[in-house]
Amino acid sequence: MSVYTPVGRDELAVWLQPLGLGELIDHAGIAAGMQNSNYFVTTASGRFVLTLFENLEPAALDFYLALQDRLAHGGLPCPQPLADGEGRRWRPLAGKPAALLSCLPGAALDDVTAGHCRIVGALLARLHQAAAGMPEALPNPCGAAWRQQVGASLLPQVSADEAALLADELAFQATQDWTGLPRGVIHADLFRDNVLWDSHGQLSGVLDFYFAGEDAWLFDLAVVANDWCADDAALAALVAGYSSVRTLVEAERQAWPAMRRAAALRFWLLRLEVRHRPRQGEVVTIKNPDDFRHLLTRFRLAPTALPR
Repeated sequence: MSVYTPVGRDELAVWLQPLGLGELIDHAGIAAGMQNSNYFVTTASGRFVLTLFENLEPAALDFYLALQDRLAHGGLPCPQPLADGEGRRWRPLAGKPAALLSCLPGAALDDVTAGHCRIVGALLARLHQAAAGMPEALPNPCGAAWRQQVGASLLPQVSADEAALLADELAFQATQDWTGLPRGVIHADLFRDNVLWDSHGQLSGVLDFYFAGEDAWLFDLAVVANDWCADDAALAALVAGYSSVRTLVEAERQAWPAMRRAAALRFWLLRLEVRHRPRQGEVVTIKNPDDFRHLLTRFRLAPTALPR
């Protein structure tokens, strides 16, 4: 949630009028995340989150907002898009498509326990079930084809050691076939900073659905494991929480070591893109790609089985 596109108070006030939220009191940029421009917006009706989408096509934006609306109505703690009197969930603002969503309570955690991982695992499985059968679902925008294309394009830009690792991993991933695994719409970016917890330790919000798409559910579990699980106990708790809602099949267990590598590769590539092809913005978050390079190397050297 960086700020690439500035928004003036007067133009925002005009944009808000069809939503009937009363007087605009304040708006402030949010310096987190990497892809879109985000602001906290306070009106006479309360606090909201405004997102300006920097690179999304209308069809993709329609899907992401419809997904959040579906999940929110299904009882999951995710942002609810606000629609105007004509049912529009987004409209142009400052030259970009923009949407206003409910602002959820709570804060992200820096330090997580196995107990947190179990809760997140169960929530992820609930999300998969709630989004199952989503009409006109888009494919995972950073799926296998994206990883091959972006990885190949970055080979000339990275160091020799990185290029050797990247080329070898791309060749390995090209041999994997996960088309037979259970699949549906996945979040694809459920990092710790996209999950909120209230003052009582309850999970109160799931954020940032703008990498969501259809893919193997196991890929989503691997994304979460790679960020949340620092040890075997945390991983066992995550898998136990997930399995309490949806049982993992044997084919998923067989695919797990390679899937964790694919998830690490995806975020290494995303951060390499930001490092080597930066975009201009007022407040831009740059995250270190080396964290996921090291994680990928560890999974290549010491693959581990999915806990039972």
